[in-house]
Amino acid sequence: MPADQELKYLKLLSKSFPNIGATTTEIINLEAIMNLPKGTEHFISDLHGEYEAFDHVLRTGSGKIKGKLKELYDLQLSNQEIDTLATLIYYPEEKMEYILKDIKIEEDRVDWYRLTLIRLIEFTNYAASKYSRSKIRKALPEEFAYIIEELLSKNDTYEDKTDYFNKIVVNIIDLGRAEDFIVALSYLIQRLVVDHLHILGDIYDRGPEPHKIIDRLMAHHSVDIQWGNHDILWMGAASGSAASIANVLRISARYDNLEVIEDAYGISLRQLLTFAEATYGKKSDRGFQSKKDPHKKEHYESEIEQLGVIQQAVAVIQFKLEAAVIKRNPEYKMEDRLLLDKIDYSRSVITIDGVEYKLTSDNFPTIDPKDPFALTKDEEAVMQKLIEGFKNSEALHRHIHYLVSKGSMYLIYNGNLLFHGGLPMDPDGSFRPLKLDGKSYAGKELLDFFDEVVRIAYYKDELDSHQKYLDLVWYLWCGPTSPLFGKDKMATFERYYIKEKPTHVEVKDPYFELRAEEKTAKKILRSFGISPGKGHIINGHTPIEQKKGESPIKANKKTLVIDGGYSKAYQGKTGIGGYTLLYNSYGLEIATHQPFQSKEEAIISESDIVSTIYLIDHDLDWEKVANTDIGEKLKKQSKDLRKLLVAYRKGKISEN
Repeated sequence: MPADQELKYLKLLSKSFPNIGATTTEIINLEAIMNLPKGTEHFISDLHGEYEAFDHVLRTGSGKIKGKLKELYDLQLSNQEIDTLATLIYYPEEKMEYILKDIKIEEDRVDWYRLTLIRLIEFTNYAASKYSRSKIRKALPEEFAYIIEELLSKNDTYEDKTDYFNKIVVNIIDLGRAEDFIVALSYLIQRLVVDHLHILGDIYDRGPEPHKIIDRLMAHHSVDIQWGNHDILWMGAASGSAASIANVLRISARYDNLEVIEDAYGISLRQLLTFAEATYGKKSDRGFQSKKDPHKKEHYESEIEQLGVIQQAVAVIQFKLEAAVIKRNPEYKMEDRLLLDKIDYSRSVITIDGVEYKLTSDNFPTIDPKDPFALTKDEEAVMQKLIEGFKNSEALHRHIHYLVSKGSMYLIYNGNLLFHGGLPMDPDGSFRPLKLDGKSYAGKELLDFFDEVVRIAYYKDELDSHQKYLDLVWYLWCGPTSPLFGKDKMATFERYYIKEKPTHVEVKDPYFELRAEEKTAKKILRSFGISPGKGHIINGHTPIEQKKGESPIKANKKTLVIDGGYSKAYQGKTGIGGYTLLYNSYGLEIATHQPFQSKEEAIISESDIVSTIYLIDHDLDWEKVANTDIGEKLKKQSKDLRKLLVAYRKGKISEN
């Protein structure tokens, strides 16, 4: 930087640090912070609307809270006492009510309050030990900030203040604030145990409460998101992509989750239901029977039939809308997905790749065999209403705006590469390009290209070329060179209408085999400017079938795949209830979770869904803040402040 520009920058900096005293204080503070151990990062993927399981994992820190309790109280408390204290920290309001209903005598209640407060204060101190005082201060609940800060300054080495601290605890109880204080300390502990949260995509679809997950993330103190293919589908729908909207509706009907669209986002489906029942009758064909939501206690037969009819009606609309996208964009090379014109409607058969197959249904009341891809006027009217609903839903756009602003196609964070799906590759390990408008995009450049596409599609709907971007977002959902999809085709039509299983096969991109090779992982890391010796690739997207012996740890620990089946739809396949990854000052750990039963079960039985924690990489010495991305920023700030200090001492800038 030229000397005159540097001086101008230092003068701006002096407004925040107006004299030598303030400058030296901040340098000392920054360089002290850099020598603290790095905070714990928490990686979670493929939540698929399973809010209660996600909420439980966040509350427990994937087992870190109980692990730290055992470290602190190993010789003082029994396993039962640790389980009870851990559950109280996870669910303070509910667990406290459950405990206190059996404590009838007031003196016993006071004793419980006192002992619980003392233990929580001790544990809060322990959990806060790796953070600076200023960072802890920012995390404190406003109502009790002063009191907690005083209690956290307790040092058992000195007896002078013992009565002072004890009196604070006594007064908290006497003034009737013990329960509120226990709740405040519990949530503070949850916040302190995990410093930063990474969500590796697929918040939406299959499970019933993706909207609650996003509300929870919006309240989190530090989070980033890497978009998944199911998130992209909803982002495309909110941006006005008709093909994406049809897919969202079909999947929601298939998994019995239309309440998310109607109740959470206020988008009316009445016209769609009226059209579906008027066109296809009150009962759908067999292939369109919906998967019953296991979270619901009751399923009415009429409701299930409605879901099937909606699914059938929307599926046909989807095939027509997707055909329009494919025809508009021959560069996508997806002509093999144009199937409605391959049907002999008089014989109810379809010819694919020269082979004739009998269709399982011949119920196509809205298809004109002479122009099979044309929407009827009723279908057009239904879709126009739905497009308006998705584009005008304030609740939906509050969530999608958050996903766009907080999310990205990939992230490089503390030397690790995070992305949801894969990098399209050829069998020889080279990055397969996607050619559009005379330009090829491959590897990192492909992800950068799509990152920009998603933002333009969402923010710039006034562009004349907006449809082009909406089509590209849809391509991200199901295109053969999409880094979020990773297959040669999406065989939706075949699964609905053809009995023969070979037609249902979707061939995975070579990446999903090659990612198990260390040389491939290192090549990818290098292409993103990451050290292949220390860095890792962290993915979700493809459920790891642990019950068949598959491991989430691949490529000699260079590639970590943490989709283990949060979605109940996948748990029969994976055999577990999900994976999470933790990266703390001692290294990387992967936690295996059992299927989450219910919040009530966790509170009453004090069960924990973390079954095993496996150490991946372990550093004998603490990883310090100085070696993280935040540390690099702090180093730069410290360097600039040292220059400001020199400027003060040489009289180039006057102290205030």
